[in-house]
Order: sequence, then structure tokens, then C-alpha cells
Amino acid sequence: MKVALIAHKYYGDKDSTIKRTTQMIKEAASSGAQLVVLQELHQGAYFCQDENVDKFDLAANYKEDKKYWSSVAKECNIVLVTSLFEKRTEGLYHNTAVVFDTDGREAGIYRKMHIPDDPNFYEKFYFTPGDLGFKPIDTSLGRIGVLVCWDQWYPEAARLMALNGAKMLIYPTAIGWFDSDDEATKSAQLEAWVAVQRGHSVANSLPVIAVNRVGFESDECGGGIRFWGNSFVFDAQGVELFRSNSTDEIVQIVDIDMQKCEQVRRWWPFLRDRRIEAYGDITKRFID
Repeated sequence: MKVALIAHKYYGDKDSTIKRTTQMIKEAASSGAQLVVLQELHQGAYFCQDENVDKFDLAANYKEDKKYWSSVAKECNIVLVTSLFEKRTEGLYHNTAVVFDTDGREAGIYRKMHIPDDPNFYEKFYFTPGDLGFKPIDTSLGRIGVLVCWDQWYPEAARLMALNGAKMLIYPTAIGWFDSDDEATKSAQLEAWVAVQRGHSVANSLPVIAVNRVGFESDECGGGIRFWGNSFVFDAQGVELFRSNSTDEIVQIVDIDMQKCEQVRRWWPFLRDRRIEAYGDITKRFID
């Protein structure tokens, strides 16, 4: 399967950013991409660096936004993974991945389950945790497990997607450094982020795709986040097929062998050997 990873900076306003994203999608489609994956909240700035009730207005056009990306998927004849700010009803908002099939049909949605609350990542103020569980989305290319950013750190989420029949794991992402961090701290953070997701590919014998933002976005206090890019693809055995650098925008097509999952699971039958009768305590917050 030919998968395109599209990552870019914020272009100053929603219309300009969407225009750039659309150009990149069409470039990927013209180069043979079948599945296109975008970064987290790709329509605009990463707005969660502060807590401002006026920013809920950014979700006001959720339905219209879906219609637009549906038309792009249909025009380009691709399966398209988008990441949108969903207004479900007054006072109820989600960080939602919406997947469109090649005919523009909405194949399904995933509402981000794990919501961070850290300096400059004040997502709990904006997003209600998802209530759809870890259910893959069926498309014309197969069943894909879409998760979002902070979900990356939780092996339970990846495992449940795998147990529900996902054929790959996909993570639209917005993560980065503070310029005040020293180089050792930056490296440790980045490599931990890559390592935990490579672990998901190995433990579940599934390809893993992560697409992260690039560029610096300022906050209201003179600081901001420098998104570290490093979008990547690991195959079903954890082999790195692609990894970008920390600065450049990308339209990168990666050819993934979708038959390798079957081969690897025959060699390493992790699902066969799970001791499911012994895992009951995993649902506890802590085992006292």
C-alpha cells in the first residue's frame, strides 16, 4: 500500500493553511498515494497553548470542514485521514480524526481518548475525552486503527486497536520542544516518542505511521512550541521505512508491505501466547 505522510507548518490563517494542505494532498495523489495521512489539527494553529474560551469558535464550521475534505478525498481518489476540532453540541467538543474513503464517503471517526494537560498543551480545557473506544475504521483499503497524538504513549490503545482487527496504526500528531530545553532533554524526549511507537509495531505486528507538525508556533507569553517533525513509518516488525528530519515539510510516499503482518505473526505469535486470564488487574488505576 502506498501511504503519503503530509506534514507542514502553520501558514498564519486557516484558509492559507488549508490551501497548502490541499496542494500537498494533490501532489501525493498524483504520485500514486492510496492513503494520505495528515498531522493533528492540520487546519490551523495548534491553539491549545493557552486557555481561551473564544477559541471554541474554531470548531464552529466542523460540518462544513468535513464536506470540504470529503470533496478532496473524492477528487483525488484517496483514503484521507484528517484531524479536526469537532463541535458535538454546545459545550461539548472533541479532538476528532475523520476518515474519508475514495468516493468521499465518511468512513468513520475516532475521538481522541487520552487528553493531556501540560504547559502549552492545555487540551483538557478544550477537548472532552473520546467515547467511541478503540475501534478501527473500515475503508476500501482495509481496516485502519486511527489514534491521535497523546494516545501514542499508551500500549493499551494500540493493543485494543490490534485486537479489534486493525491492519495498521496511524497517529496524527502535534508534539514539540521548548527552545529553552537543553539538547540532551530534547533528544531524550524525541527518542522516547519514537521508541514507544516502534514498540507498538513490534508488539502488535502492525505497521505504525506517525505524522507530526513542523515549525515554531508562539504562545501569548513570548514562548511557544517548536514542533519536532520526525514523522515516520515502521513496518510490522518494527523496521524503519522512513523518518523525516525535525524541520522540513514533507509529502512522503512510503510503500508498505501489508502481507508482512501475517508473516511476522507466524514467526512471533504474541497474540497466541497472551495470558488473557491473568490480565484482569490491567483495568485498575494502580494495584495497591
